[in-house]
Amino acid sequence: MKERNEPELLNELETAGPPLVVFVYTPLCGTCKAARRMLEVAEHLLPSAVAVVAANVNMMPGLVSKYRISSVPALMVVPGSRDVAPVIHYSLGSVERILDYIRSVTS
Repeated sequence: MKERNEPELLNELETAGPPLVVFVYTPLCGTCKAARRMLEVAEHLLPSAVAVVAANVNMMPGLVSKYRISSVPALMVVPGSRDVAPVIHYSLGSVERILDYIRSVTS
C-alpha cells in the first residue's frame, strides 16, 4: 500500500486506470491501525490489477471536501473507468467484508 499526497490522489481519482482502493486514515487513530492491518491482508487476496493506496486525511482538505468524508477509517473504492462516484465505506469490520466491498465495485 503506497502513500499518496493530495494532488497525486485527486489526479488518480479523476483519471481512468486500474480499479483504485483508497484507505483514508489519521496516524493517531487506533481503529485506523487495525483497519490498515486488515486491508493489508485483503490486498494480498486481490488481483494485482487493483491499486491500493493510503491517504492521511489530515493532509487532504480538498479530498475531504470534494468527497464529503465524514470519519476515519474510510475505504474509497473506485472502478477503473471512473465513470461513477467512489463508493465510501466507514465500517470495515473484517477482511472478508473489505474484500466484499472492493469486489462489489471492481468486478
